Amino acid sequence: MADTATTAAAAASAANVSTDAPPFQLGKPRFQQTSFYGRFRHFLDIIDPRTLFVTERRLREAVQLLEDYKHGTLRPGVTNEQLWSAQKIKQAILHPDTNEKIFMPFRMSGYIPFGTPIVVGLLLPNQTLASTVFWQWLNQSHNACVNYANRNATKPSPVSKFIQGYLGAVISAVSIAVGLNVLVQKANKFTPATRLLVQRFVPFPAVASANICNVVLMRYGELEEGIDVLDGDGNLVGSSKIAARHDSSPAGAPPAAPPCAEPCVPGGLWPGPATGHQPLPTDIETSQLEPEIARATSSRTVVYNKGL
Repeated sequence: MADTATTAAAAASAANVSTDAPPFQLGKPRFQQTSFYGRFRHFLDIIDPRTLFVTERRLREAVQLLEDYKHGTLRPGVTNEQLWSAQKIKQAILHPDTNEKIFMPFRMSGYIPFGTPIVVGLLLPNQTLASTVFWQWLNQSHNACVNYANRNATKPSPVSKFIQGYLGAVISAVSIAVGLNVLVQKANKFTPATRLLVQRFVPFPAVASANICNVVLMRYGELEEGIDVLDGDGNLVGSSKIAARHDSSPAGAPPAAPPCAEPCVPGGLWPGPATGHQPLPTDIETSQLEPEIARATSSRTVVYNKGL
């Protein structure tokens, strides 16, 4: 009770100092998640490339500031804006489940700067067989690593699952891209201009099908074993297969959307709008989960990290 009161006092102090930012809530999004716009703003923070340049010292300071807030030892004068900034830095760099640094090219904040050259390569005109295979392989290698680095890591995931997803995505992407290119080149009814235009759209079905394969194989373990769900205070309630199914259902399937839309959106600017349709982390009512989960907590809702 004392810790709670101290934390509340620290929050009130921060709120009094800074009126420009909303009152800080540890582990909660800065923007309201009940609307698309709020979720969109939240994901703009997540994919902000400026966080790629945060130094190790600044990261440690951000993590320490959040720890001080959590334990009620926040120094006087800290503003809400500083707390939100610290949380943004931590969430952009550290995995929420393992608390380990995500390799820079595979962070969501690195999606645009590292993904854009690949998108350009996919759309190059007059590609040879070798260049088609190379760019599809590079794109799927990047996507697989991003999916793995930002996965739900509450349960151990064998490397074999990652390899299966990776190989399945690469083989399907290369096969479809090469096959469609061959068909287009053999289509005598197309004029040269029409053939070139059609070839520009070949990467879309190739990448889309590859990412469906990638996501299904990468998420199969979650469906079998379930994922951890937490109460409002961050305490582990249990492991739920229903939450995993809800996570992998069409309503919760943004992981496939950004890569699928990559070739059609200049600069790879899709992640914000695509992932803005569902909150992250995701809330779910305990009444929708297994009976043992509902009995294990008094909270009406629990949260889980749905991963990328």
